[in-house]
Amino acid sequence: MLANLNEIFATYPHGAVAGFNVFGYEDAAAVIRAAESLQTPVILMTNRDALVHMPVDIMAVLLLKMAEKSSVPVCVHLDHALTFEAIKAAADAGYNSVMFDGSQLSLEENARITRQVIDYVRPLKISVEAELGSVGYADPNMKAKSYLTDPSDVQKFLDIAPVDALAVAVGTIHRMFTQEANIEFERLDKICEKTEVPIVIHGSTGVSDEDLHNLAVHGVKKINIGTSLRMTFGHTLRQEMTARPDEFDRIKLFPAAMNAVETKAAEKMSLLTCLAR
Repeated sequence: MLANLNEIFATYPHGAVAGFNVFGYEDAAAVIRAAESLQTPVILMTNRDALVHMPVDIMAVLLLKMAEKSSVPVCVHLDHALTFEAIKAAADAGYNSVMFDGSQLSLEENARITRQVIDYVRPLKISVEAELGSVGYADPNMKAKSYLTDPSDVQKFLDIAPVDALAVAVGTIHRMFTQEANIEFERLDKICEKTEVPIVIHGSTGVSDEDLHNLAVHGVKKINIGTSLRMTFGHTLRQEMTARPDEFDRIKLFPAAMNAVETKAAEKMSLLTCLAR
């Protein structure tokens, strides 16, 4: 069933909800299967790379239909949009959640454009996420400044742009290949003390299993994971192609990779519950 972030947060009090970056049918189907096996909601996210590969109006039709047919709540979310125009295109295509990434702007400009986004999409019942602070990238080709979120800025931002979810920078890094991120839990706790708006953590592939669980315990409501699934799909597909060099039909090569992604997604989701382990 299709649900926006507000609806998912309201109906899932057991910890954080996983947001997985997906690039098409194969990984989206695997993620939904994992969520259904655990009977937990999930967020299908598309980033800029995904929408270069598949136009937003085509991606929307695919993911929205998959979400509607799921037995668990599924949100279709635009990740890291840099412009109002990108937000509008996704909203007009049917996405029911969007993120404006103004992390490279001043607080005032970030809040101003985020408020513009809110005013456009909220009448459409589309949830809005923003980023305060800036989560950096392990990829040196990504020319983006990174800086941790100042807890004293949280209410200043929200007074202008009352978003439905707020991504913060507390030590994670996008596109990390190893689980070596150093989370500043004290900073996170101070941020959570400042607001009841659901807090989001990006770049969570680099977070240890123990700290993933601890993020949920500390009150984080959405945790984004992308690189982990891409590595799982790519490595498994490479193994399949090496083991079956004469096979050229990709739909015969995909199932092993899809099954591996389903397993990995389920592992990550299981870490995010605050129920007894």
